[in-house]
Amino acid sequence: MNSEQPPLPPLNPVIHPVSRLRICALLDPVTEEGFGELRDLLEVSDSALSKQLAALAEAGYLEQRRTKRGGRSRVRVRLTDQGRRAYRTHVTALQALTALAPEARTTTPH
Repeated sequence: MNSEQPPLPPLNPVIHPVSRLRICALLDPVTEEGFGELRDLLEVSDSALSKQLAALAEAGYLEQRRTKRGGRSRVRVRLTDQGRRAYRTHVTALQALTALAPEARTTTPH
């Protein structure tokens, strides 16, 4: 990278793990999604999804709410405004990283 290029924006360490990035990508265009639907879309176990949702919730990026329908308890999840901004900023950082011109990349292995 030459000194004329601005520094790359930082990647978000909370969102960057692939499973959390996928969760945010699925939740960004919708108001909220059901836990079961999200689990099925991601093809993960309940416990794996719960762990990733907890990490996002701890950062303030996600909210969960329980609803009752037909006597059954359901969990609905949604990105918070902060989470949506963090996800979109992370995507912008990824786009900036992938947009580097080939001549700007180092050719020597690290």
